[in-house]
Amino acid sequence: MDREYAQPLDVEALARGVHMSAGHLSREFKIAYGESPYGYLMTRRIERAMALLRRGDLSVTEVCFEVGCSSLGTFSTRFTELVGMSPSAYRRQEADATAGMPSCVAKQVARPLRNRAAPFSLAAAVNGAVPVGEPQS
Repeated sequence: MDREYAQPLDVEALARGVHMSAGHLSREFKIAYGESPYGYLMTRRIERAMALLRRGDLSVTEVCFEVGCSSLGTFSTRFTELVGMSPSAYRRQEADATAGMPSCVAKQVARPLRNRAAPFSLAAAVNGAVPVGEPQS
């Protein structure tokens, strides 16, 4: 999903690949990552969209389609939920804000913060963000 974020999500195919039902995969995915497979994919798409909007050379519509969204309305709504402002406002504000910054720093600075706290995330624990066995506060 991370590499092929612009492709349509097929939970059934993912589930078949790991020998689970789609429902079971979705439940386990949410436990591990704190969000549904679709929510996770949209977050990856929004993160990529943020990078493209910071460059400033593509329109919001072009970015929407570039990251795999087929509806500008859905893209704008989800972007606003995750980032806290519309894609066009973000583009205006951020296009020059990361100029001269190394890309690794710019990515971290501009990473979207969730408006809601995710439950304990196995993925975060595995990556060292949360000590194993301790829930996020």
